[in-house]
Amino acid sequence: MAKKKSIKDLTAQQKKMVGVGATVQVLLAGLALADIWRRPAAEVRGPRALWSAACAVNFVGPLSYFIFGRRK
Repeated sequence: MAKKKSIKDLTAQQKKMVGVGATVQVLLAGLALADIWRRPAAEVRGPRALWSAACAVNFVGPLSYFIFGRRK
């Protein structure tokens, strides 16, 4: 079995990319959650609770909400 890598095993560039990815994920999720709960229920496709739970899925949840979850 291969040894699992820890954050200490990453290069400085890899650590920076992990940080950028995490920041983007948190911002996307935060923006999506704020939009879900501020938007009137009639303008959200499906239940708000389901979209909120979907925002926990990395990148896919918030992006799918912005693409499919909002009525225009």
